[in-house]
Amino acid sequence: MIILLIHTAATLYMAGLIWFVQIVHYPLMKHVGREQFVEYETQHMRLTSYVVIVPMFVELITGFILIWKQPEHISSWLIYVSFILLVTIWLSTFLSQVKYHKQLLNGFNERSHQLLVKINWVRTVSWSLRSMLVCYMIYTTSKSL
Repeated sequence: MIILLIHTAATLYMAGLIWFVQIVHYPLMKHVGREQFVEYETQHMRLTSYVVIVPMFVELITGFILIWKQPEHISSWLIYVSFILLVTIWLSTFLSQVKYHKQLLNGFNERSHQLLVKINWVRTVSWSLRSMLVCYMIYTTSKSL
């Protein structure tokens, strides 16, 4: 039960954070100004790592634990679908988001910025769906107690 609670906390934290990034942070990047943009993007990447690395790894590790030691009262499909969404998030992060952030380190590029915002919807939707699934897991767990 404690693993599920930790997993849920990490997922909900990341879901809230990704909505902020999607709706506020990424769209505002185009207003930074070209002269300051490289420094802004450099600091953005550095500072963002402080707030995402630990929760993302906690979510991943506890996700593996939930697969390895599946709680009896939670349907396997919930755990597997949730984990597939988590893998989707990680793939999107490292195959797309990191790529576009690295391009933006060379200076603001409208196309890279648009793709960054557009492709981030994969993570936003995935974390939102995961949030619903893990909350449902908590719900089914509470019913079995």
